[in-house]
Amino acid sequence: MSTSNSSRFTPLVIAISVVAGILIGTFYAKHYGGNRLGIINGSSNKLNALLRVIDDQYVDTVNMTDLVEKAMPQILAELDPHSVYIPAQNLEEVNSELEGSFSGIGVQFTIQEDTIHVNSVIKGGPSEKVGMMAGDRIVMVNDSLFVGKGLTNEKAMRNLKGPKGSQVKLGVKRNGEKDLLDFTITRGDIPQNTVDAAYMLNDKFGYVQVSKFGRTTHVELLNALAMLNHQGCEGLIIDLRENTGGYMEAATRMVNEFLPEGKLIVYTEGRKYPRMEEYANGTGSCQNMPLIVLVDEGSASASEIFAGAIQDNDRGTIVGRRSFGKGLVQQPIDFSDGSAIRLTIARYYTPSGRCIQRPYENGKDSKYEMDWINRYEHGEFFSKDSIKMNEDLRYSTNLGRPVYGGGGIMPDVFVPQDTTGVTSYLIDVSNRGLLIQFSFRYTDQNRQKMLKYEDEESLNKYLLRQGIVDQFIRFADSKGIKRRNLLIQKSHKLLEKYLCGNIIYNMLGREQYIRYLNHDDEAVKKALDILERGEAFPKAPEATAPTEKRKNNGKEKRTAQTYGFIKEDPAEIYRVAAVC
Repeated sequence: MSTSNSSRFTPLVIAISVVAGILIGTFYAKHYGGNRLGIINGSSNKLNALLRVIDDQYVDTVNMTDLVEKAMPQILAELDPHSVYIPAQNLEEVNSELEGSFSGIGVQFTIQEDTIHVNSVIKGGPSEKVGMMAGDRIVMVNDSLFVGKGLTNEKAMRNLKGPKGSQVKLGVKRNGEKDLLDFTITRGDIPQNTVDAAYMLNDKFGYVQVSKFGRTTHVELLNALAMLNHQGCEGLIIDLRENTGGYMEAATRMVNEFLPEGKLIVYTEGRKYPRMEEYANGTGSCQNMPLIVLVDEGSASASEIFAGAIQDNDRGTIVGRRSFGKGLVQQPIDFSDGSAIRLTIARYYTPSGRCIQRPYENGKDSKYEMDWINRYEHGEFFSKDSIKMNEDLRYSTNLGRPVYGGGGIMPDVFVPQDTTGVTSYLIDVSNRGLLIQFSFRYTDQNRQKMLKYEDEESLNKYLLRQGIVDQFIRFADSKGIKRRNLLIQKSHKLLEKYLCGNIIYNMLGREQYIRYLNHDDEAVKKALDILERGEAFPKAPEATAPTEKRKNNGKEKRTAQTYGFIKEDPAEIYRVAAVC
């Protein structure tokens, strides 16, 4: 071979030698080098490599998809309590709670005795159009038996919800009908309201309860305010108790209705997210209306944004108990398989500069979620003097009133809940679910008699004449809870309250139920008293000079103060029903 031909093949020979060397080296490294992964430097590469090694070499067959699904929540749990992974099968349900609507058959139901009981039928919805009624029992779905101990709310909703326009066939048992009734229902859009109640408490003052902050909350609030203003509303109570939050944008739009132009509502800031501020634009419809905001330990996130903005701007009075303490902002990030994460990207701060996120330890979510137990054990539910605030996290409002970060919104007026009447008998029948079971059974058996009562007041008067508590005691006895006369006498009023309330809910819906509870709600009474006395707008503390300015973005040192809050009665029953 000539020299010229030899030089022409030299690059090819070198390339083949390099490839052969890589292959041989990889073979020996894999089979004789102890499977060392020395070439892996980055942590993300390490995770990917681990999954590859498991898939390639683990002794048993591993479902890698299932392994990743289980690992995702655990990884995020190491960050903070509010960064979460949402599997694809749960994402639609999670989103629908805040989006304002979903596609389903249009009924509210509870599961009693292993059977779906229709609690109410949504007006104008698909089920009402085909003739379904409150009290119906769904026992067949698509020609298959749909009852039994394995029946859960989640399973029911997966089968009853579905794409708009799709159909589901139901077999329904109805009182008075010998045979099952067959209904074929075409699923449609079902509204999800977030304003659960809006009405006048008396001739002057209105009440609005917001259950969460969703896509339609601001519009729902505007409708409620327009209705109340038409009825001569001169002052307002916004009830955010047990409101776990939702969209921050919904909260800022709500606050905007009550603040004058230029007032800071909230700001957010994170490692990768520069400070973003939200200000009132001056278009609010209730900028001068006296305002009370009710909060408790169940008020979180967007609820705390609303309450914090009102408190720090001295716009209204906060009444109730210390709120949950969630000051972290999550961003939704979707994956191609339909799953998603909610990743914490920033903290939010109230106008005074405080972050109300309570302390947490990464990877110890259970302790964080059970914080209310610690509050209980430390006496926070029984005495306002039981919690010492961190003076390093002390800030001031525009008027110089002290407020604190690091653990929820502290109310301006603390209202403990009266636990008089709570006994071991009441707790026992409550914990076993007997109050709800009896209430549903009574409603089911007496529905026709109660149809003529159109409001909670008239229905309650009827129920009080029926000896509801005595009927319940006999029912509880049949379920193994023996009569204990002294305890029953002490708890009689509470038993009556819970039983009548649940039946009112079953017959008339949530707003009438809320009206009923508010008649003797101590926080509502206190809020009304403040409005009546014309003291909804806070005043500067006497010890603070009016010209004093906030320091360090609102942070100042002053003498220590203590606050405390009380948990809801352990026996209190709130009716929980699913909608599909």
